[in-house]
Amino acid sequence: MPALVTARLELIPVTLEAIEAVIAGDKPRAERVVGAAFPPEWPNRELIERGFPFSLDAIRADPVTRLWGDTLVLAREGPRRVVGSVVFHGKPDGGIAEVAYAIEESSRGQGLATEATRACVEWALAQIGIEAVQATTFPWHLASLGVIRNVGMVQVATREHDVLGELLVFERRR
Repeated sequence: MPALVTARLELIPVTLEAIEAVIAGDKPRAERVVGAAFPPEWPNRELIERGFPFSLDAIRADPVTRLWGDTLVLAREGPRRVVGSVVFHGKPDGGIAEVAYAIEESSRGQGLATEATRACVEWALAQIGIEAVQATTFPWHLASLGVIRNVGMVQVATREHDVLGELLVFERRR
C-alpha cells in the first residue's frame, strides 16, 4: 500500500519492522522506524490485540497478506506524530475487506477517524478483487456509527457478540 495523503493527515503503511517493535513493546524503536512519536498511551496490548489479530509468527510468514492495507495515521500539522490507525484484518480472499479504526483520545472529535477511514476504504475498493468493505460496531457506539455512516457505509446485517450482544455490520460496495 502506498502512503495516502488527505487534507489533514498522512497515512503510512504499517511495516513488518514497525509491528515487530510495537508487539515487543519497544516504543522508542517503533518511533524510530515510523519516524513519528506515538501518543503516551499507544501502542498498548488492547490496541494490538484488536488491530492485529494474527500472531507475530503469522505476520512474519506473510506480511503482505497479514498487514494488507494497515496504516498509521499521522497529523500533517505540527510535530510528526501518530494520532491513530486504520487496519483491514489481513488481505481478504473472498472480495470483502473488513476495516477497523482508532484515534487516540486527545485527537478525537475532529473528524480524523472519518477522514482516515474514508481514504483507506476508497483505496481498498480500488484494489483488484475487492468488491466491498465492511465494518462492525455496537448500536451504542455512537462515535463509531458516525464514522461508518460518514464514509458511506450502510447496515447489511447483525450478528451476536459473545459478551456484548448485538453487533451491527455495515458495508460499502464498489
